[in-house]
Amino acid sequence: MANLSCLRAEVIEGLRILLKGGVAVPSAEEVFTVERSLPHGHVAAVLGSATACGAPDWFAAAPERLRKLLLAMVVARIVSPGSKLATHRMLSDDTAADSLGRVLGLGQIEPEDLDRALDWLPVAQATIERRLARRHLAGSTLVLYDLSSTWLTGCPLAAHGHSRDGKRDDPQIVFGLICAADGCPVAVEVFSGNTADPATVAAQVAKLKSRFAIEQIAWVGDRGMITSARIRDVLQPNGMDWISSLRAPQIAQLVQEHGPFLPSLFDERNLLELSSEHFPGERLVVCRNPLLAEERSRQRGELLAATEAELATVAALDGLYVIRTSLGADKLAANAAVAAYKSLSQVECAFRSIKMVDLKGRPVFHDSAERVRAHVFLCMLAYYIEWHMRRRLKPMLFEDEFIDAAQADKPSAVVKAQRSNHAKVKDATGRAADGLPLHSFRTLMQDLGTLAYHVTYTALNPEAKIILTTRPTPLQEKAFALLGANPARTR
Repeated sequence: MANLSCLRAEVIEGLRILLKGGVAVPSAEEVFTVERSLPHGHVAAVLGSATACGAPDWFAAAPERLRKLLLAMVVARIVSPGSKLATHRMLSDDTAADSLGRVLGLGQIEPEDLDRALDWLPVAQATIERRLARRHLAGSTLVLYDLSSTWLTGCPLAAHGHSRDGKRDDPQIVFGLICAADGCPVAVEVFSGNTADPATVAAQVAKLKSRFAIEQIAWVGDRGMITSARIRDVLQPNGMDWISSLRAPQIAQLVQEHGPFLPSLFDERNLLELSSEHFPGERLVVCRNPLLAEERSRQRGELLAATEAELATVAALDGLYVIRTSLGADKLAANAAVAAYKSLSQVECAFRSIKMVDLKGRPVFHDSAERVRAHVFLCMLAYYIEWHMRRRLKPMLFEDEFIDAAQADKPSAVVKAQRSNHAKVKDATGRAADGLPLHSFRTLMQDLGTLAYHVTYTALNPEAKIILTTRPTPLQEKAFALLGANPARTR
């Protein structure tokens, strides 16, 4: 027995609630004061994916401070791509635009800290690329290689050359991307802006032989990259194979040698194999795309009245393209050789993501050659993480989950890839099989960003900060489950 009248009124009320079987806990508004609220879900998703990809190990040789900064800069390139100053404002504690800097414990940083991190990156590039090559090229024969460019000024590497961005009046840099057969990026190299495509092949061959110690390699590149001269001077002396295609004059020469390639010569696979004295030791796979042939025929019909004589010799080439490869049929079937060449589209997809769509690697805001190289390498590492994220998140994106299986069932790789029936249903409904809305990669990141990171404290101890994250929505829960990431990670 005890007299409770001396207790405070709120304590007596709490005891009354307890005696009635309730729980005497005050409301959250009375216990916690929110000091700051930051977007967090997209940070947790990308940081979790980066950890799963082994990104922290990429920078293990750097001092602890630089390790955190480099990881933050790679993640920031996916979460909110921008200039160095924009990244500094996003990561710095007092101007943070999201939770990334706090989760990694960066505290207050200066723009010069990011410069020091970038300066360290080119030194480690060879080691990081070796790690990626061991993971993705081990036991692999095919290597995809292509080139792109982006404009910039004030850098020793900047020069006028063939612009792939339509910026003919601006100086540029050229960079070549090496990918595994499935499109996963492995290495990147930056060249002066006036470097011709074929001239970059020798440097990449040397990289794969000396740095990655890979002996059995077949280069897959377009006809402007892997020329006959480059095959003779670079690939053959290094004992490397190749898959490329013939230029139009070479195809015309082939038609003269073997006679017209009539449609009846092509089986249901739309391809045939042959050899030529002009390409000794190579297999030539002649591909006929009937849809392309029909379109070319229609266009030619509109001009036929005026130029009938000249066009008559061109008609035999309608819809034809020829793949050339040094790989024997025992190593790679003709259909697989065509599919390998067409997989160069995955490198084009990488360029679009790195330069424009997601990572916004251009324009380049650095005036030092080494920092430009570091910037391009940083963008490649960010794309490496994004590439893995996209594969895991396919059920939530408009991307085709079953296109690989659909292409495997096709009798021919010549015909243009078609979206699977499952993907067509996605396109029509805008929803996944579980009823949740579908997204692009970028809009999904925006949705995840609405999961907030709250910095709170209590009246009992205002100096002790308590981190609370909001509860994920069903869509966010699905994304985190697919990625294997923990949104409650706050350190």
